[in-house]
Amino acid sequence: MTSTSTRPIRVFQVATGNVGTEMIGRIRNHPDLELVGLHCYSPDKVGRDAGEIVGMEPIGVTATGTVEQIIAAEPDVMTFHGVFPDEDLYVQVLEAGIDIVTTADWITGFHRNTNHPHPSGRKTTEILEDACQKGGSTFYGTGMNPGAAQVIAVAQSMDVADIEKVTVTESVDVSCHHSAETWKAVGYGRPVDDPSIPESLRTYTEVFADSVYLMADCFDLELDEVAFSYELGACTKDVDLGWYFLPEGSLGANYIKYQGMVDGVPRVETHLEWQMTPYTDPAWDIKGCYITHITGDPSVYSKHMIFPRAGVDLSDPASFASIGMTVTGLPALNAISSVVAARPGILTSADMPLRGFAGRFRI
Repeated sequence: MTSTSTRPIRVFQVATGNVGTEMIGRIRNHPDLELVGLHCYSPDKVGRDAGEIVGMEPIGVTATGTVEQIIAAEPDVMTFHGVFPDEDLYVQVLEAGIDIVTTADWITGFHRNTNHPHPSGRKTTEILEDACQKGGSTFYGTGMNPGAAQVIAVAQSMDVADIEKVTVTESVDVSCHHSAETWKAVGYGRPVDDPSIPESLRTYTEVFADSVYLMADCFDLELDEVAFSYELGACTKDVDLGWYFLPEGSLGANYIKYQGMVDGVPRVETHLEWQMTPYTDPAWDIKGCYITHITGDPSVYSKHMIFPRAGVDLSDPASFASIGMTVTGLPALNAISSVVAARPGILTSADMPLRGFAGRFRI
């Protein structure tokens, strides 16, 4: 944790995949932030200008490839936008006193502890907390969903008494998220009757159980468990997305529920209504938004809909994908000043001040 007074916060970014590519430009234009470095895992990117790597003009930041170079740059914070976490990297950076904000698979740490045990046998949350305390640093995970969608739901409950149930639903076409590695892991493209699919879905989406635990924490609600259930949609024909191929009969859509249970009754839920293609059986009515439904006194039903800035051509798949990457990464960037000012240790959104969720005006 570093005091930055009124100077820009020095940011060292890790990874230039889908989200990371978008965030290079967003950091450059963010009034609070200064990009001082880029860490890449691909050897062919190391030594190249960060702007060139992501398709921009050169920006004077050369990509590096070792954790020692991250630490030597003395950033205030490292932003991590890889598809999956790199806990070994996290520990070294946190022990060096550098804060971390990540969009990779982390909200509370339940999912990582449960599905991706650390080789040491210890809980990943314990390892990262120890690294934070050693370095006096802070660690925070967020994103659009899980992340911002749950913050929105919690905020919308502020005028509801006697809450009975809170449900957050992501109803989206995921074909704009061009991460073949992610979708292979989840099971998209495998025969829908492949017996390994349910476990793949649970293992690689259980960070959404984190989101249920996060909301329950904000509501001071103790859960007995978070239950997982699913429905699968099989492609009714071959679907070639250009970057991903889905054979007829393969998984092309799903409806997943993570339900926080109290005495056998679901009280806090996150639903994932996803389609890679509309040509599935069954198919769902994809609404292209995030829905909050709170039953109580009074009840709330709200759609969080995201639109491009004026002049963006949504017929261009790249422009459409850019919006998805932007709303995934910006909750992390906009939280950085609050993370840098926070106590050492692991934070969740329940620990953040309201300004930690605020965007910035460009004046």
